[in-house]
Order: sequence, then structure tokens, then C-alpha cells
Amino acid sequence: MRHRLSLVVLTVSLIIIGAWIVVMPGGVLGHADLVGYAICHRIPERSFIVGGVQLPLCARCSGTYLGALTAFVAMFLMGRRRAASLPSAPVLAVLALFVVVMGFDGVNSYLTLFPGAPHLYEPQNWLRLTTGTLEGIALAGVVLPVFNQTMWANATGEQSLRDLRELGLIVLASVIVIGVVLVEPPALLYPLAILSSGSVLWMMTLINSVLATLFARRENVALTWRDAIPAMLVGLAMALVELSAIDFARAYLTHLLGLPY
Repeated sequence: MRHRLSLVVLTVSLIIIGAWIVVMPGGVLGHADLVGYAICHRIPERSFIVGGVQLPLCARCSGTYLGALTAFVAMFLMGRRRAASLPSAPVLAVLALFVVVMGFDGVNSYLTLFPGAPHLYEPQNWLRLTTGTLEGIALAGVVLPVFNQTMWANATGEQSLRDLRELGLIVLASVIVIGVVLVEPPALLYPLAILSSGSVLWMMTLINSVLATLFARRENVALTWRDAIPAMLVGLAMALVELSAIDFARAYLTHLLGLPY
């Protein structure tokens, strides 16, 4: 019975994923915009325009998810694929500072939406991108070990980030990514759109697959990525349902209030 239920859940998940790809409107950029529309305000003035096309996420959100993607790739290259311990205390302190800096800049930026509201400085897209990137690094450094300690039977006790040197290398790699986005190269419209929106799906898939694994009481069972695929497909399907529900709710409320899409 448990095996049959698992097959049903997996089949439904595959149907949801396929339906989202086929039924939802737009091509590659259209689907990336659907992801962005669900989680981001997408105000044009606070977003980057590449090749005459607005990226699916605003400057801050683009930084958050491109920064997270950079950190994930770096940690994988460092051999932390199965690292199940949080970063060291000094690294955690710096990551917390990254989040605080992003929050401070975000509040200051938000206040400028209200004419006459006091704010400390004029927000800039490069600053939104930078602080968002720092936040993304912090998120990845925490999400990866949480996923690993839930999913893998052979997770290691390694820390996702051992020391400030490793964190510095990730920050340095992120500076390169920031520089590329700031240049707004038309040739990289599709890569930037796919990587930023894809990182949203990746992050949500990891978190949802952890929830699905806990719900199914299948913690610490997977030995290989092949073993983890079912849980991750369920996590991806959950992410697409969540994003679609937010898309429809936002579109409905936007229409109801007479606001621009």
C-alpha cells in the first residue's frame, strides 16, 4: 500500500510539472516571468533591463537567487555535497550580518516608495543587487546542510562553510556575477533569466523536498541522487503549485484593485 501511494504521489507530481511547462503561457522567458511574478514586485525602475527586456526578478531578488546559486555551486565544488552541519560560528555571524545589511537597505529602499518619507540615502539598483547577493549566500549556506541532514543516509558531519576564507572565495565569485549583471549584456538575457528564476525553483524544491521527506517519514534514506529524485520531483511539483497559486492570486487582486500588472 505504501509503495502504491508513493507511485500515485510521484505520478501526480510528474503530471503537475508537465502541465506547468505545457499549459502555462509564454516560452522560456514567459515561464521565468511567471516564477518572478509570484515572489517579486518586479517594479521596472528597480529591475535590470537586458537587451530591452526586463529580467524576471527585481535587482534585489536577482542578487538573492544568483548569489544563492553561486554559493551552491561553490560548495559543491568544495566537496560539500553531503555536508550536514551548519557553517562555523564566525561564518554564521558574517552570514547573519549579510542578512541584516540586506534588511537595512531593503527598509531604506521601501521608504522611498512613500513621498516625503524619511530615508538615509537614495537607493540604487547596484546596491540592491549587492545586498541581495549577500543574502543569497547566507540562505544557501544554511539551506544546503538542512537538506543534507534530512535527505541522505550517508551525510557527512562537515560544515557547509568551514571558515571565512571559504566564504571570502564565494563572495569573490559573486562579485564577478554582480559585475556581469551590472553590464546588462544583451547576449546573456536568456542565461540570466533562466539562472535567476531556476535558482528560485531550486531553492523551493530543496525546501519542499525536505518537508515531503519529513511528512513521509523517509529521512536519511537516500544514498544517491537517483534515490533522492522522487522526493525532489514532489518538491518541484509543490513549488510549481505554490508559485501558480500566488500568480493567480496576485493577478486577481491586481485586477480587482485596478493596478498595473
